[in-house]
Amino acid sequence: MKVCGVELKGNDAIICLMSLTDDLYALHECRVKKLTINDATDSEQLKKFQFDFAKLMADYQIEHVVIRERMTKGKFAGGSVGFKLEAAIQLADNLKVTLLSSSKSKEILKNSRVVMNFHDTGLKQFQEQAFLAAFSYLESS
Repeated sequence: MKVCGVELKGNDAIICLMSLTDDLYALHECRVKKLTINDATDSEQLKKFQFDFAKLMADYQIEHVVIRERMTKGKFAGGSVGFKLEAAIQLADNLKVTLLSSSKSKEILKNSRVVMNFHDTGLKQFQEQAFLAAFSYLESS
């Protein structure tokens, strides 16, 4: 199964492509590491973001998108732009999308039979949460 882990942060959708085949995990190169929207109040830009994201997923034959869920209330609540980007991804045609909470991800990683050091992956530091979302989803599948 080939998945895309996503962390929504500010105006960015940070991504990490990963697959699990015959109990082997693989990270996949991608032409972009994040998609950015300049003005989330402009409906044309939101549509373009949605189109670009869906096209990227189709180009890389992604079967499932896993978004790191953000809190809706409290000190660490997500911003309004992030929720718009989340909705744009969830409503894109032909995409299967799952939201994965940080607590669920931590529980999965704690019980994981695979130990993976993020620094050995070769990914950029800002991709860590997207990586953890993808890895946690594949571990729980």
